Amino acid sequence: MIQRTTHAPYPPGDGAPRRWRRLASAAVVATVTAAGLVAGTAAGASAQPQGHGGGGHGSHQGTKPVDLDVLFVGAHPDDESGRLSTFGEWGEKYDAKVGVVTITRGEGGGNAVGPEEGPALGLIREREERSAVGTAGVDHVFNLDKVDFYYSVSAPLHQQAWDVDDTLERLVRVVRETTPDVIVTMTPAPTPGNHGGHQEAARLAAEAYAVAGDPAEFRSQITSEGLRPFAPAKLFLNSARGSGPVGPTCPTGFTPTDPTDDVYGVWAGERSSESGKTWALIEREAQRKYASQGWAGFPDPSTDPNQIGCDYFTQVASRVPFTRGDRASATTSSATMLEGAILSRKGGLPLGTGLELTGDTTDVVPGQSVTLQARLTAPRNRALAGATGTVALPDGWDGTARVRFGTVPAGRTVTRDVTVTAPDDAASGARALVGLDVTAGGRDGYTNQKLRVLPDVSGTQQLLPQVAEFEEWAPEVGLPQLRGLVAPVLTLPSGGSRTVGVDVTNHSGATQSGTVTVDLPDGFAAAEDTVAYEGLAPGATQRVDFAVTNTDDSLPTSNEGGVGGDYAYTITTTSASGSSTATAALELVPTTQVGETAAPTLDGTVAEGEYASTIDLSRRWEGDACTSPADCSATGYVTRSGDDLYVAAVVTDDVKSAVLAASDCKRHWRVDSVEVAIDPAGTSENTSTTFKIGALPFTAEGQSCAARDADHTQGPIGAFPMTGEGGSDETTLDPGNVAPGFAMASSVSTPYTGYVVEMKIPLSALPATVDPDRMGFNMFVYDSDTQDKAGQTRIGWSTWGGVQGDPYRWGRVELGGGAPPAVESTPPKLDFPALDSLESPKSIEQAVRSGVGLSGLPTLAPKRTARVVRATASGGTAVVTVDVRTPGTAHLFAVTGDEQEVGSTEVALRRGRQQVRIPVSATPSSVLLGFDPDGATGTASSSVQVR
Repeated sequence: MIQRTTHAPYPPGDGAPRRWRRLASAAVVATVTAAGLVAGTAAGASAQPQGHGGGGHGSHQGTKPVDLDVLFVGAHPDDESGRLSTFGEWGEKYDAKVGVVTITRGEGGGNAVGPEEGPALGLIREREERSAVGTAGVDHVFNLDKVDFYYSVSAPLHQQAWDVDDTLERLVRVVRETTPDVIVTMTPAPTPGNHGGHQEAARLAAEAYAVAGDPAEFRSQITSEGLRPFAPAKLFLNSARGSGPVGPTCPTGFTPTDPTDDVYGVWAGERSSESGKTWALIEREAQRKYASQGWAGFPDPSTDPNQIGCDYFTQVASRVPFTRGDRASATTSSATMLEGAILSRKGGLPLGTGLELTGDTTDVVPGQSVTLQARLTAPRNRALAGATGTVALPDGWDGTARVRFGTVPAGRTVTRDVTVTAPDDAASGARALVGLDVTAGGRDGYTNQKLRVLPDVSGTQQLLPQVAEFEEWAPEVGLPQLRGLVAPVLTLPSGGSRTVGVDVTNHSGATQSGTVTVDLPDGFAAAEDTVAYEGLAPGATQRVDFAVTNTDDSLPTSNEGGVGGDYAYTITTTSASGSSTATAALELVPTTQVGETAAPTLDGTVAEGEYASTIDLSRRWEGDACTSPADCSATGYVTRSGDDLYVAAVVTDDVKSAVLAASDCKRHWRVDSVEVAIDPAGTSENTSTTFKIGALPFTAEGQSCAARDADHTQGPIGAFPMTGEGGSDETTLDPGNVAPGFAMASSVSTPYTGYVVEMKIPLSALPATVDPDRMGFNMFVYDSDTQDKAGQTRIGWSTWGGVQGDPYRWGRVELGGGAPPAVESTPPKLDFPALDSLESPKSIEQAVRSGVGLSGLPTLAPKRTARVVRATASGGTAVVTVDVRTPGTAHLFAVTGDEQEVGSTEVALRRGRQQVRIPVSATPSSVLLGFDPDGATGTASSSVQVR
């Protein structure tokens, strides 16, 4: 069983979320219907084919749920925005109905259009998303109402905040209600900088793909709600690894990093037949709807078709025949991805055919064999006559050449074994693709399986905890091919040492002994280059440790070191059968020693000798390059005085950003600002156990201000003195101060050439006791040269993309002075407010229109709970009649014809027909009701025209 990280605790004795036990025990077998829908059943259970939308929904629902073809699953509004050109083209060309699931409303993001945050910002972002996707012809956005919080690259933290089992249940319900044949999602791997919410949304999409067709999963949806199991046909990621050209040849000119990847490109230079605009331009017009995210000013794409690129997708699972993106038959048509699922291919097996090549294991050792299962399912309404399959093996491989399925009766599945043997000299660590071409009745189809070649014994640098968790998750959900997307890296301080573990795994059938040797790059040394292991049982893993030191502290650190920040090296592992090699990398983080001084004066200036240590803050880690030191550069200062840490940043900047009000002192990255990040013990896996503070050097009130963000305890701290033009020396602490004893001051030059920020941070205000030998520390400077609350450049001390969310990549401080004060550790704050769909008139309107309930919860019949039956308006009041069968809370909205809200109320209603008065600011055209019945899970939605 997979053990989760310590940052995502679960009830004692439970060990792991219920979903892990579910995925480990349920192997889903596809059953395909005549219309192309795939209904899954657990292995060993009898197949129960379902028609596409054919009564798969409970009769209790007032409106038959919308039948979708494609469903995108993302974490936040705008996650779908980079693929709207494809979704729009599919809708126009092939009448494909596309929907979007957004797990949160992005309440934790920035706001470039006003001071709103939390649920109020969520309402803005939902409206932006519905407008944006509507530009591309997408009419359905399903919100799951989970909380969005600060930027974090931790999927486990999102699992904890989202109550992951509940979120999966909601997503599976939406899949079963809307029956999408194709699911598109984001990248689930913890690649550097990948938002943890994006990772977790993708994992949930993959898990829903795996279990939505299994009647044993979330069984009450079937027994109580009247839904049916439904397994989508294909699963895609909205990304691809590799490179390709721009212009019309981009769909077929892409070169994947891994040749076994099934990558598809859809050229955005095609023109819409309805608007005459390129789909790239339509997508850009949609993206501009996200004004709260600073996107309103995005420029037009090129008008030269040869400069317009592709949307790329990677297929990671398919239950139906498909065409590879690199096959000659794969043209520039955007239909290729949809073929076999919702579109027929000329000469292809009939729509509704299921075809898979799977195996209990997809790992193979050189010279050894693996057995795969080839499954062919006939459409519900027709047999597949005389079906045969030809196996395409990699060069030098042996195995089954042909399989005979015979005649497969309508709606039935025939399974045949395919044995594959790797050659003795198969390259370890390589991926090998086994293809299967099937013909029946003069038609053909294709599927494949990716195998991973492993040596008898492998040695791999220890993985970061989140990467290790992902590597175990991927095969559990049936996607073993996703393993290895994240290169193994570890950090160590410049000029310092650490223990580097190498995990030795025996993939053979015999006990093994041997050695592990590390060939470190120049400037690094191990106490011993070679370490022995012995008595390693088949299937077992043993860790051997190396004491590694950075012997050359002049080597560049951060993203300036090595290649992209990585100092690569080779690990060689020997065994009785030979040796294998693996690559890994070390990353250097900057270090500094901070001694004690007298307490600096917080006056917005840095005097000679005030600070013990100086650090360079001019390295760029994200955004546009600084055009010159005058454009953006900075120096940081750090010292200790007693139990307080003092920090300062002297920033050179030639353009002053937008000026926020002190009341809007949050989301500091929107404007010119400084961020300080401290990991007290130097061991944090994510920022929920750290201290991070963002400071604005100037505000509209002539003060500086600070707030904690994306850390253990977020919230405003207060306003502080600022010298310079319009400055004020007032100090206003927030009543709910989240950093007791914190103080700061700033100075801003006149004329503007930059600013200085000084801070006092009590060590007792940190979330844990400081380890003076390894305290994690970082400083970042955000530079904005516009007035639209959108940053351009990010510079700092220890720098990589997404580094603000990766404490392991922060710099290291050796803190002088006496023992730091003891701090009692407490759980991090994750109880952020999220918008409820009952508070969103647009969500209620969609529930009425689509027949799919709010929040991913059960859809209750209005006739059995409550419904609006009449509405009139006169003299600034709308009078609404509600027929109530079950007591509960009514959320009523009066809206105009263009869906603008002009009045609302929330009221508890008893049984019977009742009248509710809604004050309105204009004459409404309709009234919407979202009803939350007492003592029941789920909601009912209805609407009525105003007479």
